[in-house]
Amino acid sequence: MAKELLTEDFNYDLPEELIASMPRKDRDGSRMMVIDRATGKISCRTFGDFKDYIGTDDICILNDTKVVPSRFFNQDGKIEIIRLEEPEPNVWKCLVRPGKKMRVDDSINIAGVDGTVEKVLPDGERVIRFNNPINIEKHGELALPHYMKRDAEPIDQQRYQTVYAKNPGAIAAPTAGLHFTPQLLESIPHTFITLHVGVGTFQPVRADRIIDHKMHSERFHLSESAALAISSAKRKIAVGTTVTRVLEHLSLESMNGIKSASGQTNIFIYPSHKFLGTDALLTNFHLPKSTLFMLVCALAGTDLMKEAYRKAVLEKFRFFSYGDCCLII
Repeated sequence: MAKELLTEDFNYDLPEELIASMPRKDRDGSRMMVIDRATGKISCRTFGDFKDYIGTDDICILNDTKVVPSRFFNQDGKIEIIRLEEPEPNVWKCLVRPGKKMRVDDSINIAGVDGTVEKVLPDGERVIRFNNPINIEKHGELALPHYMKRDAEPIDQQRYQTVYAKNPGAIAAPTAGLHFTPQLLESIPHTFITLHVGVGTFQPVRADRIIDHKMHSERFHLSESAALAISSAKRKIAVGTTVTRVLEHLSLESMNGIKSASGQTNIFIYPSHKFLGTDALLTNFHLPKSTLFMLVCALAGTDLMKEAYRKAVLEKFRFFSYGDCCLII
């Protein structure tokens, strides 16, 4: 009988000084750890070497979602609102901090626009109806991950966004793509999917057993041309865990290959998952006990990934969204 997987199984020690709170000077100046699953070899390279691992028959799949301003405050600045989605005009599904200040029928004003809390959902999210539209680009700011311990700055408008970002809708950046420059992108075979990174990025795994963790759904789209390019490739290299989740979701949906589709996925990938649509993965270094670290452990094996992360700490790699990356082949 297989051992029951616990969240604690995916913990590791990380010195706080290795958490990158600001981007490097150059997008493609990151270091890259290469993890070879077949041999167990772990090597330290730079991201400029990424193209050397891509063959002409391969395809790199990137997420072209665009991060939108999602962080707002009420007029006196005492209540923070993270806008998750707008299911209908002028209605926001959101996180509110502190939540105890916003109950059903309570009022709130953002940028001079009045709103009323219509619902408090079981997971604590609020549904707020406003009486007029709010210009999110003008009045909102980027919702940076909590571990950066700072507010968004002008540099984040450019650097917390991929150079190929196209379709607005994400709360957080698909961070594996932050390393790419237009020049590097032109040098490799590639295509795009869209997955709007949602609230799950900010939510820790609170369950002791990972099977008890509930994943949030995220919206995705895969075009016919991208599906054809992916299906025709010899090897599929996912740029980021968001791409991996779409590829694996669609591979499970259809045993006849990846087809174009639009929808939502709440797929939770952890060890025991059998990968069907992903041959290699470029990704950043992820938080301890996170669903993203569980995903890379599923692909490369928990022991090998923990060994790689220990080496990354010893070699002083930078971790998380603005950090360095690793290529799992």
